Amino acid sequence: MAAHRHALTFLAGLLLLFIGALAPAGAAPSAQSQATAVFAGGCFWCTEADFEKVPGVIRAVSGFTGGKLANPSYEQVSAGGTGHYEAVTVLYDPNRVSYAALVSHFFRTIDPTDGGGQFCDRGDSYRTAIFVKNADERKIAEAAKAEANRVLGGKVVTPVVAASRFYAAETYHQDYYKKNPVRYRYYRYRCGRDARLEEVWGKR
Repeated sequence: MAAHRHALTFLAGLLLLFIGALAPAGAAPSAQSQATAVFAGGCFWCTEADFEKVPGVIRAVSGFTGGKLANPSYEQVSAGGTGHYEAVTVLYDPNRVSYAALVSHFFRTIDPTDGGGQFCDRGDSYRTAIFVKNADERKIAEAAKAEANRVLGGKVVTPVVAASRFYAAETYHQDYYKKNPVRYRYYRYRCGRDARLEEVWGKR
């Protein structure tokens, strides 16, 4: 009986190895190799789209943070007075992309010299910010901000602030650029986002 159990255990081990060998090379990373970062970059459709193009980013979720109202709706935030920013939570694999690289990428997808909104979107909910969860993230974010400030001649106003509760936006906002590609491209063009980015940062 003991020999039979040993044989079954050995066969089970071989089966697990075989299944592991069949796993696709691009399989999602384990929970241990996932981290999150939160950024406000104006319209969250655009911020989400810009981050999801970065290798090592698993996905980005559009939502709201930095305000006092619990579980706000898009209409409430857009109307003003809630204190929330439109923001994204970026889920990424730190073995493939670092937090520092994400912060550096973020700065080059916004106009960090504009404190009143971004591009054609004006008002508090469209302000930019980096939301940090700990001292290490703050140190990295402040260093990236200082570098951006040096490049842009001391004009950077994007703050680095302590993270607060993040609320996911309504489903129709998630992956808007994928679900409505024509409308998204038209909005982004009409809002002048890429034209202004080239003015601020030059051609990338």
